Amino acid sequence: LPHAAYSPDCASSDYHLFRSMAHALTEECFNSYENVEKWVTDWIASKDESFFRRGIRLLTERWEKVIANDGQYFD
Repeated sequence: LPHAAYSPDCASSDYHLFRSMAHALTEECFNSYENVEKWVTDWIASKDESFFRRGIRLLTERWEKVIANDGQYFD
């Protein structure tokens, strides 16, 4: 499979999991590491299998789009 050497469109921070988690975190305020750890653990446990399957499917579609665009930025 051909691949682009680097593309900001494949940044791991833009992945399905992190984008969804960032959205959920907008209303949160933590006062300890333990509270953060509990929130993350509970948040991940609250997601069903289809959430993760969808993220994997979207990731492969995004990789294919990056390759089709020769690694150039796209919206």
